[in-house]
Amino acid sequence: MPEQAIATVTDYAKQRIFAMLDGDGDGVITHTEYLERVDRAAAAMGRGADDPVVRAARAAHEGVFADMDADHDGRVTFEEYRAWAGHDAFERSCRPALGSLFDVADHDGDGRLTREEFTRLRVASRNAQADAERAFDGLDTDGDGLVGRDDYLAGIHDYVTTGSSPMAAAYRTLPKR
Repeated sequence: MPEQAIATVTDYAKQRIFAMLDGDGDGVITHTEYLERVDRAAAAMGRGADDPVVRAARAAHEGVFADMDADHDGRVTFEEYRAWAGHDAFERSCRPALGSLFDVADHDGDGRLTREEFTRLRVASRNAQADAERAFDGLDTDGDGLVGRDDYLAGIHDYVTTGSSPMAAAYRTLPKR
């Protein structure tokens, strides 16, 4: 794929993810909005704020927000997000944070999510249910009804860095506010 096409797809992917993170749609991600994603995931999975897995997810997301907020004003604009998002940021801070959300959803701790767990997690992340189910189908390549942690994280990584991934289905519909 030509370099310019990759940049366009990646910008589109970044715009979609930014829209999910910008809870009120005002063009900035606040610290509160960003950490609410952990709270929504925990609530969707029936976990309380004092659950060690939820506390670990919150700490990981604190790190991501600090990493994204280049000017440290407590607000992340799309331009800050665009400049930040990519392979290095994913490996440095997103992988642990997204992995921690996976862990919040993985009640039995086996490193795999059922369709129900996956869908509840993705809907809590502001994906439409139908989009979450399509993403699950794309990631469940062996048809066993489970998605592993590594496949989940690779799917998001590929979407953020190339715009192409089975997770692309999770970003088709703009989030409802």
